[in-house]
Amino acid sequence: MSPLLSTEVFSRRLLDWFDVHGRHDLPWQHDRTAYRVWVSEIMLQQTQVATVIPYFERFMQRFPDVKALAEASQDEVLHLWTGLGYYARGRNLHKAARVVVEQHAGEFPTDSLDAMAALPGIGRSTAGAIIAQSTGRRAVILDGNVKRVLTRLHTLEGWPGRPAVERELWHLAEHYTPEQRVVDFTQGMMDLGATLCRRGQPDCERCPFADVCVARARGEQKRFPESKPKKAIPLRHTRMLVLSDEAGRILLEQRPSQGLWGGLWGLPQFDSDAEIDAWLDTHAPGAERDEPWSSFVHVFSHFRLEITPVPARGGRVDGVAEGRLWYDPQAPESVGLAAPVKKLLASLAPFALSQPPSR
Repeated sequence: MSPLLSTEVFSRRLLDWFDVHGRHDLPWQHDRTAYRVWVSEIMLQQTQVATVIPYFERFMQRFPDVKALAEASQDEVLHLWTGLGYYARGRNLHKAARVVVEQHAGEFPTDSLDAMAALPGIGRSTAGAIIAQSTGRRAVILDGNVKRVLTRLHTLEGWPGRPAVERELWHLAEHYTPEQRVVDFTQGMMDLGATLCRRGQPDCERCPFADVCVARARGEQKRFPESKPKKAIPLRHTRMLVLSDEAGRILLEQRPSQGLWGGLWGLPQFDSDAEIDAWLDTHAPGAERDEPWSSFVHVFSHFRLEITPVPARGGRVDGVAEGRLWYDPQAPESVGLAAPVKKLLASLAPFALSQPPSR
């Protein structure tokens, strides 16, 4: 597919717009180190800027540099990540920090796109954003905002996740990225997609490319980019044991590092009440199981999970094995919690297990 404009014309239009309407005061734009840009880019994957800002500021306060992050425990990292979702991003952030410290002497390898992209959780576009934003050297980005802008400008058919479509988008992004003012250009492309060329209601009247945008000319802005072919979203079921001791503390287990809620702390999960009873007989003899609370559904990108909390009281638990802890909802520990578990624990009344309010 042939580009609509030359590199010079495209970049001049974008930068003229960015200078007036772009975002110039985001926290990671000050003291713009590779570390700060990297953390912001990972947080911004699948999350809005307004949501990310307070998380970023808390994260920087606790982990001001990559060494501090690498030396932290995964629990502490995931605790500060709780609420951002997609917890693999938080785990990979921690892993990448350790790789940077152990293999790159604490310095991000911004002189090599391949070396940056090889770090856990960093792909080609994120690597380009970190290099461009922290060094000013020419590097190409292709995040969701850029894909949306380029797809609409050229009415590029097909879901952008398809390899053939993505290759076309990289070709266009390479063509349009200039040699000069790369920091502002890459930020401008992200801002254009986030503030004007929005997914639901694009503001075409204020767009610097309104006169050449093929989708606008056809009145087909909302058709592009094409959505991922839909599959039926399955509904899964689980029962979560809410076991309390005499002090009102709740027993939590740490999830395996891989898989759903990897590395986070949650309530013991079972497929049936019979499995819960067998577990209680073995691990907490004498505990009394109460009637299940109302079920609720937690939605993931690829399935829905119906969760039924099952309360139980008392019993004798012989210590707490490795990978388990007693959690006090009134004095919560700094551990990473699965989002629905965090909400459930927050709903518990002081030192009592009454039915949480309906969701």
